[in-house]
Amino acid sequence: MTASQSDAFGTMAHVTDIPQRRVARTAKLASLPLGVAGRATIGLGKRISGKSADEVTAELQARTAEQLFAVLGELKGGAMKLGQALSVFEAALPEESAAPYREALTRLQEAAPPMPAATVRRVLDEQFGRRWPERFREFDEIPAAAASIGQVHRAVWADGREVAVKLQYPGAGPALMADFTQLSRLAWLFSRMSPGLEVKPLLAELRERVLEELNYALEADSQRGFATAYAGDPEIAIPRVVASAPKAIVSEWLEGTPLSRIIAHGTAEQRDHAGSLLALLHYSAPQRAGLLHADPHPGNFRMLPDGRLGVVDFGAVARLPGGTPEPLGRLTRLALDGDGDGVMREMREQGFIRHGIDVTARQVMDYLGPILEPLATPTFTFTREWMRAQANRLGDPRREEARVGRLFNLPPSYLLIHRVTLGSIGVLCQLGATAPYRALAERWQAGFAK
Repeated sequence: MTASQSDAFGTMAHVTDIPQRRVARTAKLASLPLGVAGRATIGLGKRISGKSADEVTAELQARTAEQLFAVLGELKGGAMKLGQALSVFEAALPEESAAPYREALTRLQEAAPPMPAATVRRVLDEQFGRRWPERFREFDEIPAAAASIGQVHRAVWADGREVAVKLQYPGAGPALMADFTQLSRLAWLFSRMSPGLEVKPLLAELRERVLEELNYALEADSQRGFATAYAGDPEIAIPRVVASAPKAIVSEWLEGTPLSRIIAHGTAEQRDHAGSLLALLHYSAPQRAGLLHADPHPGNFRMLPDGRLGVVDFGAVARLPGGTPEPLGRLTRLALDGDGDGVMREMREQGFIRHGIDVTARQVMDYLGPILEPLATPTFTFTREWMRAQANRLGDPRREEARVGRLFNLPPSYLLIHRVTLGSIGVLCQLGATAPYRALAERWQAGFAK
């Protein structure tokens, strides 16, 4: 390991497999609320000793963020997956709360404690046989990226192609089950980070989706589907699968700038370009590939030197063989046209408003209007301020919109589409991108164009 590689992973390089014992993982997760309570007690003492309330609050938030994401990152599995899912909603946090978390969230999206080299070799032996080194000219045992369920190594395939080798952590399955059981009990803690976001339904949906992510054969098939649909595309780059096994995927390497770096340091032009391509992927993939990329956190995207958006993870994918449901586009168009009666009729037919629910067309239109602002004009600038305003409007129980929102029903077939759309918009708001959202919807969303 070089000095730079050692620095990149700090003191975490001793971590082995995912901690599997339920008691050990539960204890780590249980330490989170205890840590919050302990810091609050210390904070009270500092106030008494003369520190201002603002100083103490800022310090407590920073320390809470460090503990929260250190624990989630070390446990990987479902714990870290929840952290990544919450991270795309960071733009909805009030600025005074968001600032201490932002750096920790970005770090979570891009890195996690790696497996030791001995474990990496053992996984490769199990997936490709003991003669696996013959398939590679070079293989870097230091991971290029480590995430919630697996980590990626850079290598050179036997034919000279640079490739990414994604390996699943040993014990990922049992760890996931233990995590989601415990995390459901701690939903209140994570809800503090994302006002207005219902964490328990998010956990239930993530649990189902992450179980699919454990199936690397399914992921490889999804990646092949995306790669075929976007082969030769001038704007979206999908790496081709070179080889796959139940817990390993080898695909072409994509060299580019992580989207998190564009969010943190990109120019306005770079942000707008990245945001437009993210929106293009979101709208076009269901129609072109019959698939929806369902994990839109920044760690899964790269901006390539030629200006294309590179997509590097296909573990979470929704299968939409007929494209995005046509009623969704039709409902959106009716709302934008101000047809309240048409909106009510469509929402009742599709099950968004259940039989017997007493709500007026005006209330529904008042609820939907601000949400649809990105589609009301040729271009729209997504900002943290806009997303915070929506979170406050729909999450404050004192407001009529929040009360109306609780009357709606989200049919199961729309749940994943809804979460992915919110997540994608969250990333656009982190970018602060101006994007031709309406034009993309008119081109790709069935039922939207007149």
